[in-house]
Amino acid sequence: MSSETPFPQRHTQRFLLRQIRQEDRAQVYAALSDPRVIAHYGIAYDSEEGTQEQIDWYRQMEQNQTGCWWAICSPQAPTQILGTCGIYEIDTYNSNADIGYWLLPEHWGLGIMHECLLSVLRFAFDELQLHRLEAEIEPANIASAKLVQKLGFEWEGRRREVARREDAFLDLNYYALIAPKADAT
Repeated sequence: MSSETPFPQRHTQRFLLRQIRQEDRAQVYAALSDPRVIAHYGIAYDSEEGTQEQIDWYRQMEQNQTGCWWAICSPQAPTQILGTCGIYEIDTYNSNADIGYWLLPEHWGLGIMHECLLSVLRFAFDELQLHRLEAEIEPANIASAKLVQKLGFEWEGRRREVARREDAFLDLNYYALIAPKADAT
């Protein structure tokens, strides 16, 4: 992933994973101001204008090669965002990164994020040649923990009061997935 290469658009069996664009700001705001989406996400916005910070973050990751974040869309409706997912804080020296994601509530429980994250994992391990991916999940976010475990992530432990939300400190559970090893045969 270099600044000269085009954005790595992805396709799954049912979904298009495309670059998040400036014109997506209203949809990103709608999601990241929805109490159900942000309950365990850690980022929230109280205005569409404020959401520009998130749009800028996506661009900066691409430009600095520190991450890649995709809009999840139906191929039949590529301008309508169902959710987003990506990798961030890419550490090229240690060959690792974090994963993150959110999905609009009307699409929960349909296997969308599982399908899309499988594509993101292939990108991270096969194309970026990363060795390790991490997920930080609030203990109360049972659905997210089940999702990453289904993808093969293993629970590594809990960091107590490591994240701040409003006036409270939160614990985070840490999960990791190591790149599959090539067959030695």
